[in-house]
Amino acid sequence: VDWLVKKVIGLRVFDDENHVMNRSIMDVNGEILVVSQFTLFASYKKGNRPSWYRAAKHEISIPLYEEFCQKLSEALGKPVGTGEFGADMKVELLNDGPVTIMMDTHNKE
Repeated sequence: VDWLVKKVIGLRVFDDENHVMNRSIMDVNGEILVVSQFTLFASYKKGNRPSWYRAAKHEISIPLYEEFCQKLSEALGKPVGTGEFGADMKVELLNDGPVTIMMDTHNKE
């Protein structure tokens, strides 16, 4: 959790004055919305129906999610928005870019 918080806070994905991704969430005084999305962990190697057998069980994933949100809020210095873990939610956003970056804590690059 600590590694992931540090990475999210420090990742330079916002443009500077030269339109180069060189600014972090802290640099732009941005806000963060954390929404659990286990569907990103789908396995589709067998057949055409996705499986999530490798996803962590609720007993493990909920405390990790809550700890991540709490530590992220502390590091950011303000509350982070959160979704309801495991709920079917409708999330509306403006994806400016778009840029999507996967962070894998098992493969820390």
